[in-house]
Amino acid sequence: MLIRFVCALLALSLFGGSVQAATGGAPTAPAMTTQDLNAFFGGLIPYAIHRDDIAGAVVVVVKDGKVIFSHGYGYADLAKRTPVIPDQTMFRPGSVSKLFTWTAVMQLVQAGKINLDADVNTYIDFKIPEKFGKPITMRNLMTHTPGWEDVAGDLILQKSSELYPIREYLIKKMPNAIYPPGTVIAYSNYGATLAGYIVQRVSGVPFDQYVANHIFKPLRMAHSTFVQPLPASLAPDMAQGYRQASSDKPIPFEIVEAEPAGSSSATGTDMTHFMLAYLNGGTYNGYQLLKPATISEMWTRQIEPGPGTNLNGFDLGFYQESRNGQTVVSHAGDLEGFHSDLHLLPVDHVGIFMAFNSAGKAGGVEVVRTQLFRTFLDRYYPYTAKAEPTVATAKADASRVAGWYESSRRVDRALRFIYLLGQGTVDALPNGTITVSMLKDAAGNPLRWHEVGPLYYQQVNGQAHLKFNTDANGNVISWTSDDFIPVEMQLRVNGLRTMGSVKNLLLCTIVVFVLSLLIRLGAWIARRRLGLSLNLSRGEQWVHLVARIGAVMFVITLLAWVMVVSNPSAALSGSFAAKLEVLYTLGLIALIGCLGILVETVMRVLRGPGGWLVRVGEIVVGLAAVYAIWFFLSFGLVNFVTNF
Repeated sequence: MLIRFVCALLALSLFGGSVQAATGGAPTAPAMTTQDLNAFFGGLIPYAIHRDDIAGAVVVVVKDGKVIFSHGYGYADLAKRTPVIPDQTMFRPGSVSKLFTWTAVMQLVQAGKINLDADVNTYIDFKIPEKFGKPITMRNLMTHTPGWEDVAGDLILQKSSELYPIREYLIKKMPNAIYPPGTVIAYSNYGATLAGYIVQRVSGVPFDQYVANHIFKPLRMAHSTFVQPLPASLAPDMAQGYRQASSDKPIPFEIVEAEPAGSSSATGTDMTHFMLAYLNGGTYNGYQLLKPATISEMWTRQIEPGPGTNLNGFDLGFYQESRNGQTVVSHAGDLEGFHSDLHLLPVDHVGIFMAFNSAGKAGGVEVVRTQLFRTFLDRYYPYTAKAEPTVATAKADASRVAGWYESSRRVDRALRFIYLLGQGTVDALPNGTITVSMLKDAAGNPLRWHEVGPLYYQQVNGQAHLKFNTDANGNVISWTSDDFIPVEMQLRVNGLRTMGSVKNLLLCTIVVFVLSLLIRLGAWIARRRLGLSLNLSRGEQWVHLVARIGAVMFVITLLAWVMVVSNPSAALSGSFAAKLEVLYTLGLIALIGCLGILVETVMRVLRGPGGWLVRVGEIVVGLAAVYAIWFFLSFGLVNFVTNF
């Protein structure tokens, strides 16, 4: 217990160093040596994985052409108590796999077989539609700016027998274009998969075989593969993935349908070979993976998340994560059971790769890996943030940017309702600072931001920045920040589509419908007791019945949607499409019923029975029905799109 207590104090002091280095005097950085890294990570990681209920981890660091640190923590298999061994235990890097895909693409660019700015249709045997009068290029794919909605269905499969060819996936799951190419960053697994298929088409060999022959084998990455399930020779070395270590129940090997986007498996040691190649001008152990000029191009900003922001943007395949005054290029990866980060500091020839085999308590691995890297930077690259003065327009601009925003990365047609629930806010404080609901510190407290330039904000007592973008008319349309990785933008939502409006109007609609049902039920009971009748015609009786069904089904459909989407990861399962069909059917019944309410409203207002008070009540019910119809249509609750 004493050892654990000491480790906890050390870990907390290291996590706290992030703020201290950013706001206080810059301390002298210790030398980045194997001995110092052992002490640094040894005091931090065991405590962090225990606290956040994570089974195991591997961390490797390279510097100046050498591996200077390689260590496993916790367990690769909880039941067998198998320790994590860096050169043997295989992890699933998830979307870090894309770096292998982009490397393969750039090898073919070097060979003159792929043009980054050519229409991708040049290289494939099916057609990608051109919706905005602009072709989609490989450069768009590598910067996640093809303009597509996200694709979530069939991304993770339960059995290898369910896996189907890449071409079939690309045709079956072709997304809808929602932005002009090259304008909005919206992370796309589909785009990376398409790039992998182009590698396959241009090279003439299956994608996984190309990567094995041109990346894994020559880099001596003997424990790395894209093959699913794993070859028999590698399967015994695969770590088990867990939701939480305390559950002790492993997640079955996840089959990634979008293979080039995230299906690889690798050891920490193998990942050092890959990092060393990039940091050494493209060469590892005599093999030229890429030319130095190609790597330089890959590490050059291609797009920023808003004009003039000077914030972290996208290079070719890598995204920028510069911090503490250091140039950093990175990529993260996530499956349900595995979570990884790869960071390269090209100027200092330093690379760090970390992988965990659990999501942890309440998804705690996200905080662990973010703080681990930031604390690493604070230790070896201490930094004092410049205190920038607040501009005079701060209060007025805070009111201007306040409002609702949603992610540019979304499944737009089928799952629009889910992304409604995920909207966030920017809130103006009385002193002119702002808070952003999705930007919080490690403890979950909202960060505060003060304006230091036109719609340009600095974190209070921190180094991060946030920028709001405007259209040609000066209207705020989006924001982005270098406090998180630039794989998406936050787009302004206005009017009835904001979560604030929806919550209020939806609640009012439900109340009106429930009250109307209760009033009509009470009236029916009274008529039964008094032996009275409404004397409705056959047609009026049907309209009355349809209207009542509509009010009931509206409430039922909303509850059903909330229940189904309460677990967002369920959207990745094969059964979700069937659930969507049921939800759409319920929605259609509710929609028809709401139309019945409108018809009944018109009939009752024009012909009675009842006086002016009854007619006003009918109008209120009719207006509620109008909103219900708009809500169902606007948020895709009846569009019968199951391909997502």
